[in-house]
Amino acid sequence: MRILQVGKFYHPAKGGIETHLRLLATGLHRHARVQVLVSGEPRASLENIDGIPVERLSMSASLLSTPICPGLINSLRKAECDVVHIHLPNPWAAIAYLASSCKQPLVVTYHSDIVRQTVTEPAFRPLLLRFLKRACAIICSSPALIEHSPILRRFRDKCVVVPFGIAADAFDEPNASEVKAIRDRHKGPIILAVGRLVYYKGFDYLIRAMRSVDASLIIIGKGPLRDSLKQLANSLGVLNKITLLEHVSDVRPYNHAADLFVLPSVARSEAFGIVQLEAMAAGKPVINTHLRSGVPYVSQHGITGLTVPPSDEAALTAAMNCLLRDPDLRRRYGLAAKLRVLEEFTSAKMISKTLSLYDAIVADPNQLPSVSSQERSFAASNQM
Repeated sequence: MRILQVGKFYHPAKGGIETHLRLLATGLHRHARVQVLVSGEPRASLENIDGIPVERLSMSASLLSTPICPGLINSLRKAECDVVHIHLPNPWAAIAYLASSCKQPLVVTYHSDIVRQTVTEPAFRPLLLRFLKRACAIICSSPALIEHSPILRRFRDKCVVVPFGIAADAFDEPNASEVKAIRDRHKGPIILAVGRLVYYKGFDYLIRAMRSVDASLIIIGKGPLRDSLKQLANSLGVLNKITLLEHVSDVRPYNHAADLFVLPSVARSEAFGIVQLEAMAAGKPVINTHLRSGVPYVSQHGITGLTVPPSDEAALTAAMNCLLRDPDLRRRYGLAAKLRVLEEFTSAKMISKTLSLYDAIVADPNQLPSVSSQERSFAASNQM
C-alpha cells in the first residue's frame, strides 16, 4: 500500500502535530510505502528521514500560522498513492486538495478546531465542510473531540477514534546521570511543563500559581510569549523558581527528574496533549485542565492525576500543593498513568488501527466507519 502523509511541517520542526506525524509515518513505513509532503522554509527540498522520502514544498507566504505552498495543488494532482492522509488544522492543504481534483481516497486526522481565528474561521468554514465531505474517514484522537467540535458533529458517521500513541518503551530506562544532573540543578521538588509558549497553553496561570508553591518549575518550549512570561515571573517575584528552556534535545530525562507534570491549557486548541503521554510513560502524575477536548480523556481525574478548571490559578495551586505534599498519592497516580499509556496509547496500537482503517477504505471507499457505542457513551458522559 502507498500512503501520502500531508502536514504543515516535519521533523526537525517541533510541535504536537509534527511529533505525531513523524511517529505515524515511521510506524507505517514498516508496513507500507510512505511519502511525506509538507511546507519548506524558505525553499523546496527532498530528503530522506528514517528511510522515508520527505518533500518540502516552497512556501510563498504564511497567513495566520498557515503555510501557503502553491505547489501543493500540483503535487496532490500528480500523487501516486492509494490513500492521501491530510492532517488538520491546515487550511491551505484543504484548499489545495479541493483545487487539485485528487481522486485518491482521503483520510483526515482532525487534530483540533480552529479556535482563536474568529474572523477567518467563518470564511474558511464552507471550504472545510466541502473538504470533510470528500473524506472517507476522519480520525479523531478522542471521543470528546467529536462530541464538542461543532464541525465534527456534522460528520459523526465518518469519525473514527484512534488515540495518539507514543513509543512508551523509550521511557523505560532513563539516563541516570542526566536525571541526577537535572535534579542537582534545581532546588526542591520539580514541576515540569512542556509546550509552545502561546496563549492557549496557559503558562501565565502556571507562573502565577507558583507564588504559593514551594518547588522549582521547568518550562520547556519556545514561542512568541517567552519574553512576556519571563517578565511576568520577574514582576511576581518567582523568577528564581522558574527555568525557561528553549533547546532540549531529549525531554525524557526531564520527565524522569520531575515530581509531577502540569498541562495548564486554557482553550480547546489543546485537543489532546501528547506531552501528557510522555510524562505518564515516565510514571509521573499529571495535572491538566477540564477542557472540552481530549485533554481530560488522556489523564483522568483521580486516577492518573488531577484535573482542574482552566484559567483557575487557585485550583491549579491547590492541585500542585496536594500532590507535592503526598508522595504516596504521586506514586499511585504515576503507576496508574504508566499503565494507562501501555493499555491505550502506544504507537503500536495507533499504527495497527490506522492500517486497518486504510485497508477498509481501499477495499471499499464508500463504506464509512462509525464511532462505537462505547465511545459515544464516554463522550456523552464527559460533557461539561
